[in-house]
Amino acid sequence: MRAILSVSNKAGLVDFARQLQDMKVDIFSTGGTRKSLIEAGLKVRGVSDITGFPEILDGRVKTLHPHVHGGILARRDLEQHMRELEKHKITPIDMVVVNLYPFVETVARAGVTLEDALENIDIGGPTMIRAAAKNFPHVLIVVDPADYGAVAEKLKEGKIDLPFRKRLAQKAFQHVALYDTAISQYLLEGESFPSGLTLSLEKAYNLRYGENPHQPAALYVEKVAGRKPWGITQAKRESGPELSFNNFLDLDSAWNVVSDFEEPAVAVIKHTNPCGLCCNNDLVEAYRRALAGDPIAAYGGVVAVNRVMDIALATEVDKTHYDAIITAGYTEEALKLLGRKKSLRLVSFPQAARAPQERLIEFRTITGGFLAQMKDFFTEEEFKPKVVSKRQPTAREWDDLFFAWKAVKHIKSNGITLAKDRTLMGMGAGQPNRSVSCRIALERAGERSPGCVLGSDAFIPFPDTVELAAKGGVTAIIQVGGSIRDKEAIEAADSHNMAMVLTGVRHFRH
Repeated sequence: MRAILSVSNKAGLVDFARQLQDMKVDIFSTGGTRKSLIEAGLKVRGVSDITGFPEILDGRVKTLHPHVHGGILARRDLEQHMRELEKHKITPIDMVVVNLYPFVETVARAGVTLEDALENIDIGGPTMIRAAAKNFPHVLIVVDPADYGAVAEKLKEGKIDLPFRKRLAQKAFQHVALYDTAISQYLLEGESFPSGLTLSLEKAYNLRYGENPHQPAALYVEKVAGRKPWGITQAKRESGPELSFNNFLDLDSAWNVVSDFEEPAVAVIKHTNPCGLCCNNDLVEAYRRALAGDPIAAYGGVVAVNRVMDIALATEVDKTHYDAIITAGYTEEALKLLGRKKSLRLVSFPQAARAPQERLIEFRTITGGFLAQMKDFFTEEEFKPKVVSKRQPTAREWDDLFFAWKAVKHIKSNGITLAKDRTLMGMGAGQPNRSVSCRIALERAGERSPGCVLGSDAFIPFPDTVELAAKGGVTAIIQVGGSIRDKEAIEAADSHNMAMVLTGVRHFRH
């Protein structure tokens, strides 16, 4: 039996090669792989012993040869193929163990040039992988070190069945596909939505189940060439059970909310919507106000803090049952206090994992396909809103209007927020009728609604929302504008001496 070993990831390689040698497998290798095996005391020959030709072009050409690919691609069940091998003095190759240069990691390093990137594009490796995978009924292709043990065991037993070979081949083609995707991503410039687009996803682990117990689920991490891993998949679980499907959804929403505020912020999330939110330099006070937004909904929810959680804040948070907490970090005392709750997931989000500043493409699944769009970031112009009412907002109202506007971006459409003193007093989300969302927000705010400002994620199509807000004591409104009934809404605001400003930018969240 003949095998070619040429790997970038050398984990487990020496032990696997030693087992192959013990089974009298004839091992051939190249470059750094061969050097590692020889240093480990293994008998390994160079691929040039197969080709009869030296490596050339600084190693760019070493396995691209008929004696290599003929030996891999020949079908053992076709007499014609075997006669051709004999005629050309080509010996069959029965196993190919290859994995590719870490292109994604290479181009993510600081200072990497185009020349560096091009030098790290493997040609011979993918060609050998594809050849062996194409001929998997006759050739074993191994790209994942995690499979070394199973391959060695089956070789010892002499029972390498077709389903096992097929599984290895599938992994091999996927390995090459992810590699090619990374190169394509790196070379893509100036076009956000090209005619063809592939995603590079690496499975992190299986989840217990999805949104509901009858739905199998798993976590995949997106790998993008030239960019270090980021986002909620990079959050660190400090304590508590494994994160569930719904935990990831809520934690992602929670962190997106508080990360939109530069000042200290605390959010309480339930079913991906902020039911409580407050900005305050005193984090304990911020938490108390956020919790007061809807203390019933908060039960079993998620808390997010865009600062390090200290013992004072942890002591307050500890009084309510939550599923998870995500913060910029924890003091040792806070981690010890909260960590005693075995069912509470404590998560920290490192600075390096936060979203890069450049715009990112996000995807939404639909039946049979994906929708792609640029991630919804705040724009500079929307923080220069146009006052359309007779009355100008006061300084306090301006402060709360911007807060309400940032908050409503994270609430499911139709979204309405009521805010006062940079605190979310009430919210209405996901209602087909905007006025119903307004009613819900006013109901949640209750006696706290007088003096609030209102934020609407889109234009207000009828003056009924303004009338409801006025009855609840709302003093100012921030909305997109652009409805054919804008004039009626503005007149309604003026009739109640309410200030109204238009942003010209919408933040739907379906």
